[in-house]
Amino acid sequence: MARAKTAYSCSECGGQSPKWQGRCPHCGAWNSLVEAVVEPVAAGRYAPVGGEARLQPLAEIPPGEEIRFATGIREFDRVLGGGLTLGGVALIGGDPGIGKSTLLLQALSALSGAHRVLYVSGEESGEQVALRARRLGLDARAVVFFAEIQLEKILAQLAQSIPQVVVIDSIQTLYSELLQSAPGSVAQVRECVARLTRYAKQSGCAMVMVGHVTKEGALAGPRVVEHIVDTVLYFEGDPHSSFRLIRAFKNRFGAVNEIGVFAMTERGLRGVSNPSALFLSHHEQPVPGSCVMVTQEGTRPLLVEIQALVDTALSVPARRLSVGLEGNRLAMLLAVLHRHAGIVCHDQDVFVNAVGGVRISEPAADLAVLMAIVSSLKNKPLQDKLVVFGEVGLAGEVRPAPRGQDRLKEAAQLGFTSALIPRANAPKQPFAGLEVVAVDRVEQALAQWRGS
Repeated sequence: MARAKTAYSCSECGGQSPKWQGRCPHCGAWNSLVEAVVEPVAAGRYAPVGGEARLQPLAEIPPGEEIRFATGIREFDRVLGGGLTLGGVALIGGDPGIGKSTLLLQALSALSGAHRVLYVSGEESGEQVALRARRLGLDARAVVFFAEIQLEKILAQLAQSIPQVVVIDSIQTLYSELLQSAPGSVAQVRECVARLTRYAKQSGCAMVMVGHVTKEGALAGPRVVEHIVDTVLYFEGDPHSSFRLIRAFKNRFGAVNEIGVFAMTERGLRGVSNPSALFLSHHEQPVPGSCVMVTQEGTRPLLVEIQALVDTALSVPARRLSVGLEGNRLAMLLAVLHRHAGIVCHDQDVFVNAVGGVRISEPAADLAVLMAIVSSLKNKPLQDKLVVFGEVGLAGEVRPAPRGQDRLKEAAQLGFTSALIPRANAPKQPFAGLEVVAVDRVEQALAQWRGS
């Protein structure tokens, strides 16, 4: 028996190399080459989607209207951009036990009343899924279940039943008989995703795939999978907490970085109508080191409490710890505070936290972080019902944040009475009950606070 030919495949881009190298020659990733069996290419395996392609002027192609299936779960529909799209493929990943299968079973149960749905599971038996449906109190009589991991059998069943919505749970358990590698390998995951996506485009069904994640939190398998699908969603949150976040990192049919907020209950995941309340602590009196900001997640403004603790350092160098915010940006803000406001923290431990487990990546949190740090350092609380946002530059200037009017409107609706914002975000018309203070520089912001 001839020995199988092997090559080294990149887990990031899927490219192949005849020998191992420290760096992938295709995408430049380090230590990403994994030995895999070279698979033969079958004839017709990569047939074009929609038949033979032909040249066509772009202006003559009529724009197709997006047909969506609303799942009935408002927070899930928000992240998807309005619902599952006809012919669209979504990939959702998250830690084990965080609620991916529960959410999709709830969505299929809601959709089954008006659409043909199919739940394909390679991890659980029908008895397990039926038990979960009964425990959640779902009406799953119209949900069709299929336990299979061989791709060719799944595609044959899809062609026979022609469902409108399909859930694949999970993509790492599937394998194709055309390949010799084991399920979950780079080649198998890439092949299964590509062929299932091709079927979804040809048939027009909406498909959702569940993906495993690595210990670093990234989706397992080659990175090319995220390029193939239309939407990439990540489940976030502490498994020991009842709250979950779904964030869209890629969406061809909606906004990127949109988030949906859920609470895990005995009856499954329930959307949170007022997510800002989750990220705000309810203090009886204002406390030092606390500052409320408005962050923009996709199309949704969220109020988040930023907490800072500044204490005398007992070791050299002083500690800098940031939870939910970028750590390198914290070091930069402390340098700006020293250079332009004359406030020294080199002998102080500085800890910053975004309440509620939310992760803030936008620079509009800069001014709120600085205000919280100074408040903790001076042991003096900020004024009550104050909201702050704005980006801080290295020259000490306070730069505007996108969609500033939406942020102010959200703060006013939640009862905040004053706002410290960049001058470029100052509204032309005042908000009822909201006093707006606009500043150009960090020194002006600290002066406004000291004068309060």
